[in-house]
Amino acid sequence: MKADDLLGYYRPGSLHFGADSSVSTASRHWFYSTMKQQNSLFGRVPSVIEESAASTHQYVLGDAECELRRLVSQSRLIADITEQVMQRAGIKRGMSVLDCGCGVGDVSLLTARLVGSAGRVLGIDRSVAGINRARERAAEAGLPNVSFEVVDDLASFRPPAPVDAVVGRLILMYLREPAAILSHFARQVRPGGLIVFQELVLSMCRSEPSCPLAEKCGGWIHDTFLLAGADVDMGWKLFATFQQAGLPGPEMFLGSPVGAGPDSPMYRHIAETVRSLLPMMEHYGVLRLKK
Repeated sequence: MKADDLLGYYRPGSLHFGADSSVSTASRHWFYSTMKQQNSLFGRVPSVIEESAASTHQYVLGDAECELRRLVSQSRLIADITEQVMQRAGIKRGMSVLDCGCGVGDVSLLTARLVGSAGRVLGIDRSVAGINRARERAAEAGLPNVSFEVVDDLASFRPPAPVDAVVGRLILMYLREPAAILSHFARQVRPGGLIVFQELVLSMCRSEPSCPLAEKCGGWIHDTFLLAGADVDMGWKLFATFQQAGLPGPEMFLGSPVGAGPDSPMYRHIAETVRSLLPMMEHYGVLRLKK
């Protein structure tokens, strides 16, 4: 199986694409995007964007125990790519970082290691269960430089002071107005700071050679996300979303973790995703479960 990640980050005056063209049993795509902020990058954001920023979709995967575990296993698949893009974007020791939609804390914990004891990371999320798990994991990891906070409305949250970077993984795809949230959080970043996001391109999921069961599961996942209002191709739209937020387009590149054979962790990842989505699959009629 294959899980492709489309990665990107912005540096003024350049745009770069790269791709991992390797092929195996199946593919799934994530999209990373980063922007370096300067004083001159921002004009007045249209009020229509500001007024609509609070509109968000329900997180379709929920926050049951099985989903909290799935988030951890999903992170293991792409942690090395996340770390690569954070470092390439310029996340470094001593920085203060805000992680939007942190879930159970994987990106926050990774970033906390990058910024070191002289830096600080704050992870925010709407899920009480997710934040509680993130706090437990930070304590177990011995990382006192990371903290977590439950935030019901991302559009109204402001950190106590401007941060050096805002990061997020698989968050914009669940927002009704992603450009509004992006614009809001860009204003929380100090001049010269970074905006780093990773998003999904689920429509590129494929199997080679054909694997009917994997493709059937992928279809269920795809349809449920769409019916719940999630943007399954948010990754492809990051460049336009940055521009709609009043920001320059990000520089981007493509990377991919690849797996194949009977021991590939991708099979478990697909199964765990279906398990987390089962209640919504039944709700939307994607599946009819026998009682």
